[in-house]
Amino acid sequence: MTSEQWSAAVRLLWGPPAKPARGPKRGLTLEGIALAGVGIADAEGLGGVSMQRVAAELAVTKMALYRYVPGKAELVALMVEAALPDPAGLDAGLAAAAAGAASAGGGWREQLGVWARGLYEGFRAHPWLLEATVGARVMGPRELGWMERALAALDGCGLSGAEAMDSVVLVAGHVRGIAEQERAMAGGGGGAGGEGPDAQLVVMLGEVLRARGDDYPALAAALGSVAEQGGQEQALLYGLERILDGLGLLVERRGR
Repeated sequence: MTSEQWSAAVRLLWGPPAKPARGPKRGLTLEGIALAGVGIADAEGLGGVSMQRVAAELAVTKMALYRYVPGKAELVALMVEAALPDPAGLDAGLAAAAAGAASAGGGWREQLGVWARGLYEGFRAHPWLLEATVGARVMGPRELGWMERALAALDGCGLSGAEAMDSVVLVAGHVRGIAEQERAMAGGGGGAGGEGPDAQLVVMLGEVLRARGDDYPALAAALGSVAEQGGQEQALLYGLERILDGLGLLVERRGR
């Protein structure tokens, strides 16, 4: 974003409801504009979104749209804010997680688990968010609300501010990685019959290892175990549990 785009995005996301910069009132709202963009992105990906496409969706001219939103960068910022689940929807689950594990140190682990699964569902509902939420950009109230709740879960654990921030980034990075993998597999035409990315990987590797398994005995044995005992489609939760195990050791060390 340029400095002008940055300032415009701040005004749109954090300022009072915008009015058209000039010209007659068209009956548009920032929410309606953002939701139109979200609908296009959900159907076609972020690359399908343009000011012209959104204007056509709303049955207005592109110039009319520019009276509310100065460009695509600002439009995408509004779309992210509209598409992210309301973090307030997490509060009941976070409170239950905290209460249910209060005797085990405040339930920070359970709360981060609720938070991570909620974030994952948000990425699954709108895969283009993975592309739209990278790099230096203005974050809106909802996105900051998600960060606030994750950091609040770690409050009282004895971590420094930097450690708490890095912990949240670590958990979010794992969620993003799994969501990215799922998105890539779906985009490649996989997933027939509702199979997830882990199951697809087992199938594809299995085809190769049936002929070359002797060259990769450890891999063949691991996949054989998966086929016999199950265990695929656990990458999100398995990785999350291992990350939280590590954070638990750090929290324990800080409490000594």
